[in-house]
Amino acid sequence: MNNESYWLVIGFLGQGLFSARFVVQWIKSEREKKSVFPVAFWYFSIGGGLTLLAYAIHKQDPVFIIGQASGLFIYLRNLYFVVYEKNAALQT
Repeated sequence: MNNESYWLVIGFLGQGLFSARFVVQWIKSEREKKSVFPVAFWYFSIGGGLTLLAYAIHKQDPVFIIGQASGLFIYLRNLYFVVYEKNAALQT
């Protein structure tokens, strides 16, 4: 496998992780009969975002790089809120 094929696999892996977050969210929402975002949604967002960011950097695509980097900030911040909320609930 050549270098470009390797990066293509990384790109598809990142897209797969990123897309899986919607499946996870959909299944959880169907089970609860309301719109919810499980913690796994944020982990898939971060995993897919990091992988796609690496791919975008490899491709040297500034639009893709900025989009993924800014998205990662939001995903990490949301995961922080989830963890903070759980810790606060445990301390009360």
